[in-house]
Amino acid sequence: MKRYEALAAEISASIASGVLAAGDRLPSVRQACASRGVSPSTVFQAYYLLEAQRLIEARERSGYYVAPQIQARPPELERPSAPEGETIALDVSEQVFEILQSSMVRDVVPLGSAFPSPLLFPLQRLAALLATSARNLDPWSTVDDLTPGSEALRRQIALRYLADGLHVHTDEIVITNGALEALNLCLAAVTRPGDAVLIESPTFYAALQSLERLGLEAVEVPTHPREGMELDAMERAIVRHQPKACWLMTSFQNPLGSAMPDDKKAALVQILARHGVPLIEDDVYGELHFGAQRPKPAKAFDSEGWVMHCASFSKCLAPGYRIGWAAPGRFAKQVARLKLTTSLAAPAPNQAALAAYLETGGFDKHLRRLRHTLATQQQQFAQAVAEHFPAGTRATRPAGGYFLWVEMPQGVDALDLHRRALAQGISVAPGPIFSATRGFGNCLRLNYGHAWDARAQRAVAVLGGMAAGRG
Repeated sequence: MKRYEALAAEISASIASGVLAAGDRLPSVRQACASRGVSPSTVFQAYYLLEAQRLIEARERSGYYVAPQIQARPPELERPSAPEGETIALDVSEQVFEILQSSMVRDVVPLGSAFPSPLLFPLQRLAALLATSARNLDPWSTVDDLTPGSEALRRQIALRYLADGLHVHTDEIVITNGALEALNLCLAAVTRPGDAVLIESPTFYAALQSLERLGLEAVEVPTHPREGMELDAMERAIVRHQPKACWLMTSFQNPLGSAMPDDKKAALVQILARHGVPLIEDDVYGELHFGAQRPKPAKAFDSEGWVMHCASFSKCLAPGYRIGWAAPGRFAKQVARLKLTTSLAAPAPNQAALAAYLETGGFDKHLRRLRHTLATQQQQFAQAVAEHFPAGTRATRPAGGYFLWVEMPQGVDALDLHRRALAQGISVAPGPIFSATRGFGNCLRLNYGHAWDARAQRAVAVLGGMAAGRG
């Protein structure tokens, strides 16, 4: 992909996701050159390409503007959730397992999947690096880097932090078997059975399963579908329940797709630090932004070490390699010890292959293509929801990630819809699995991380028909 094509793809993704709306003025050629570090020729070529695609239009003596878009979207879901705010003993795993197992079949249209299509990733290139890395692996590295992980990989991760304006020392980083292990280690490091933990409402079902496994109690906090957890409600819950941790996603939350603005992230960190509550930050979708810049994690505003930042390469580069990490701040020693006494280490060849890939500098080029694809597919899926789902349906408008949260009219039973859709070869993720109280009974999470093809089009039409009582 040439530089002007990459710039055009980035702007196109911002338009598709709604970050740039119809009528918005694009930066002037001079401004774009200064902010992107590219030549005027590159900017002009990118703008000409977008104009040919009818995404932008030139206005005489005024510049370039986002053209009116003909695609329809469902009305935006804008109302925060309203959980009761009590501590909840969890019993959700059996229902979650049952629903997830039903969608792990290749012949099923994977609208309920938690993963994007594996075809979106450079797996052949990674496989070649994996073979080379395995042949050239220093035998002593399997001992030297045992628990914290590959020094080369931790250095590459630290450099990515630095590029985003964060100073995270390599010694703070612990490589894990995916982000879920990182999150679980962080949770175990700061809690004991019976403790309360603040979570979003709705929340990622794996967080509910983790709390249940450790004998912890959940406190659901109202969450806005665009900007994340409501901070006033969070502080009231802290005072009332004295939680030992807060687990949340600040960027492109699963399932809502919400993303906290920077000022809200800064306030979040300040409130939690004031009360001495560690933040377990799940940031696995941060690289999948549709705007010009990666959103800052809450850890960027942490000066006292209360943020335990967790991420992985599973959603943005290497599904199946199961390589994640934690940067746990003041709790780094506890997390490293727990890693040592549980799974000991992540696979050395996988770490070496990812370090080699990151050193080549191709990661950002891959990410630009991936973001463009996801933003385009979001628009296609959203348009189909608007076309086929019943009147009164609302949906979120994420600026990143690959999930749409769809709220159907009252009376539509998402669990019943899941069962009937599965009989038609379509998987969905029903709302109740994202709630400690089995709420959100009329909601679905839809995955737009797979190709928009005839199967997907038919699946959304069938789902919409069922929700509308037509099938």
